[in-house]
Amino acid sequence: MTKPAEITPADMHVSADQHTMTELVEIQRAAFLRDGIPDAKTRIDRIVRLSALLLDHSDEIAQALAADFGSRPRELSLMADVAGCMVDLAHQRRSVAKWMKETKTSRAMGVAGFKQSVRHEPLGVVGIMGPWNFPLQLTFVPAGSAFAAGNRVLLRPSSITARTADVIAEYAPDYFSIEELAVITSRHGGGSDFAKLKVDHMFFTGSPEVGASVASEAGKNLVPVTLELGGKNPVVVDTDADIATAARFVANARMVNGGQVCLCPDYVFVPEDKVDEFADKVIARWTEIFPTIVDNPQFTATINEKNFNRIVGLIDDAVSLGATKRQVVPAGEQLPDAGRRKIAPTVLTGVKAGMKIEEDEVFGPVLTVYPYRNLSEAIGHITANPHPLNMYWCGDRNDRFERLADSTRSGAINGNDFALHLFGPELPFGGVGRSGMGGYHGKTGFDTFSHRRAVAFSSMPVSIAELMAPPFAKRDSKVADGQIAMWRKLNARAAKKLRKK
Repeated sequence: MTKPAEITPADMHVSADQHTMTELVEIQRAAFLRDGIPDAKTRIDRIVRLSALLLDHSDEIAQALAADFGSRPRELSLMADVAGCMVDLAHQRRSVAKWMKETKTSRAMGVAGFKQSVRHEPLGVVGIMGPWNFPLQLTFVPAGSAFAAGNRVLLRPSSITARTADVIAEYAPDYFSIEELAVITSRHGGGSDFAKLKVDHMFFTGSPEVGASVASEAGKNLVPVTLELGGKNPVVVDTDADIATAARFVANARMVNGGQVCLCPDYVFVPEDKVDEFADKVIARWTEIFPTIVDNPQFTATINEKNFNRIVGLIDDAVSLGATKRQVVPAGEQLPDAGRRKIAPTVLTGVKAGMKIEEDEVFGPVLTVYPYRNLSEAIGHITANPHPLNMYWCGDRNDRFERLADSTRSGAINGNDFALHLFGPELPFGGVGRSGMGGYHGKTGFDTFSHRRAVAFSSMPVSIAELMAPPFAKRDSKVADGQIAMWRKLNARAAKKLRKK
């Protein structure tokens, strides 16, 4: 491997705005081909600079996020969009030298004269499209994985959080040449234009609807995609679970970022005789943490008018069709407040098929609570709908949990707390089915942005090419028949052994 040429002062401080998106792809691909596969030191240096870009401008980032949302706690922005990136970036930095080494395979084949290994090579130029709810965490973490794998990166933060994107676009040239990292904003074009780029891998986080469009556009250029999407994440409260503890956890988890998290619980199954107690305790917890809402900077506002109207519409539709609404509305306040885009934290019960909220991911401060008499009812509801990104279980890891896990599919399962799998750098993150395809974080992220290139050498006394090419003699026919007979015998032995178990 060769180390890329040193970045000169002339290379730095060049804004991506000076080029079109297509030109930036060409610039990065030319640099990738010119410099060759980067060594570990270069990759680590890029991850360090990526971390510094966030850490050095954390206050401006928090201010920009608050302005984009209209109301968002500084603490949340620092913890989620800055510090929240560092665990995985640090893990990539520490592990990349090990992960990038060529790996050997079968020793037995080597003894026979057939040496095999796998090279872990970068793909080239990677496009990363981020969402608005965590516009930096969900772009910088995959960018760190892409750098660890040795790639160049085109970063496209969401246009909905335009102020935050502008902060990153402004400062990125102080840390990176556009040959390494280029920040794409709405000035270059829309997200649909970005999806059409002929990059070597496209990584998208967002809604299933937009994800389908991104995959379609990328597919026209045969660009492989990773899709990190969303869905309606269920919670199942075990029959033996402490209701007060479960309600407190779910109430807190639903209100992270104002409920605008792809991992937030969307609906809850509670033992039938405990539904009212659970709902009351959720409302009590929300009342405790939100003594005010309208002018409370700790209450994250809904991101824009479109989403505000959509969520209010889901509540109104459910109530009009017979659902029961319980809300936290502090004294003297009028909610929902369209001007500040604040919606009262809401528990809905009596939700039935035909209500829009049964189908749509809420992505806001609304929680649906269903009763269940036996676990089969909860499992039936979950499996009748698209696979969620995450599933929550409140209770011990017991036989009922194992039955739920075996009978359903989801990107991950977390027990008794919010998004635990984000805090284990070795755990993969990703959805399944409608909630996504592919994954990242830790080694999974490195593998996503790498090509596993097989290498095989022969020093065997016989030539496979000669054995496989005509003319075939009677001896070759006997060899072929002998192979079939051998494999029939081995397969029959495996089947017999299986029947004895």
